[in-house]
Amino acid sequence: MHTYSEIGSFRCILSRPALTLYWLPLAVGLLSNTIAGEANPGPNGWEFKELRRFSAPEARQGVAADSEFLYVISNNDLAKYSKVTGTRSATWSCPKGEPLTHVNAGVVFENRLYCAHSNYPGVPHVSSVEVWDPADLHHVEAISLGRTDGSITWIDRREGRWIACFVHYGGRGGEPGRGPEWSRLSEFDDAWRPTGRGWVFPSELITFLGGRGFGISGGALGPDGYLFVTGHDEKALCVLEFPASGSTLRWVATIPVTAEGQAFAWDPVEAGVVHMIIKGSRLVVTGRVTRTGPASE
Repeated sequence: MHTYSEIGSFRCILSRPALTLYWLPLAVGLLSNTIAGEANPGPNGWEFKELRRFSAPEARQGVAADSEFLYVISNNDLAKYSKVTGTRSATWSCPKGEPLTHVNAGVVFENRLYCAHSNYPGVPHVSSVEVWDPADLHHVEAISLGRTDGSITWIDRREGRWIACFVHYGGRGGEPGRGPEWSRLSEFDDAWRPTGRGWVFPSELITFLGGRGFGISGGALGPDGYLFVTGHDEKALCVLEFPASGSTLRWVATIPVTAEGQAFAWDPVEAGVVHMIIKGSRLVVTGRVTRTGPASE
């Protein structure tokens, strides 16, 4: 029998460890000094406050969201959870490499769950976009990108096109002669043909998120059209803007968060609400991002 706890407009289940929800409204402004170095912008008017969290054994790579459900992503496992109760209603899995090896991140678009997939830590890099029906998580399509310049880590929609991040690693999974500084963001049309448009990440951001050989693990368009990105396990949500000229994205803010990197998703219903994970503890963390001042100096 479940026991419920009401906090404001939220309800949580307090039984069954796999579905336990913890409601921890947390302000994390005190973390800003630990994640923003001399070359890194601070919060610059952005704040994160945790709203709730729940256990999900699949919380290893990221989370996607639609109006009612969260889709929690592991290397070769997916699970569908209710945003209100944390109840798991559908799953998908395969043996490692048969056929999928490393599912990284996902986004729900036109009633399909699109996920970035790579052969990490294999080299040379091979990438694909895998598609599931969110109703019951049966796999419906594989979009092969073949050998790619970098390993695909996340995808999103921008201005009617797809954008995809391709990461180079400094250690395991890296290709000789190319480190994290070779990571890039590319644009594709709806048929997944390159449009020729692309961007690179600021060198300071690469140092911050890729300094230990890892890369930019998560990314999504968020409030006010900014691009938000995360690293492998940093407790930071970095805010970028697309350049008016040139090819380098501009890093304008670093928001301290209680999650630890990996792929994330903005809620399509609740403005400013973001769903993230803590990989080590297998938790899904939901918080609200607000802007209290100018995004940059």
